Amino acid sequence: MLIRTDRSVLLLVDLQERLQPAIHEAEKVLEASVWLTRVAQRLAIPVICTEQYPQGLGPTMPALRRLLPDDCVVEKIHFSAVAEGALFRTAGGDRAQFVVAGTEAHVCVQQTVLDLIAAGRRVFVVDEAVGSRRSADKALALERMRGHGADIVSREMVAFEWLRQAGTDLFRGISREFLR
Repeated sequence: MLIRTDRSVLLLVDLQERLQPAIHEAEKVLEASVWLTRVAQRLAIPVICTEQYPQGLGPTMPALRRLLPDDCVVEKIHFSAVAEGALFRTAGGDRAQFVVAGTEAHVCVQQTVLDLIAAGRRVFVVDEAVGSRRSADKALALERMRGHGADIVSREMVAFEWLRQAGTDLFRGISREFLR
């Protein structure tokens, strides 16, 4: 039930330049996604980032993109990141647990999450790191994903489960930088 560093991957869904201005509380969603990415990288957890039709929606937001190596970015045309098959072939895509952030909660995030669950993966959707244009759509998506087996979590829940214990140098470093 716990999110494990050796079993999980962080999946960032479609946090793109032309979509973000329309997202309700977009700055909070992006900030939480950057935070999760930085924590994951400190803990050597793989990160996968998808881009939905980047020719139309633009690239990943610069604040996030500059943190990511090129080989973790997967372009897609289907709403579900699972549909085209590249997700599972990307580094970390073979892991059993997916921690999911991104937009839009009721479209690409939801379809990806439902397909991940159908493929036998355990999915943790980070509440403050997902968004939609309308808050009601996000709420409905979270409810539906939970109803089909996704865990809805906070970013701190993810970080503390990844860390597993206090009293280590790693915990002290993460705590100082991210958990204050």
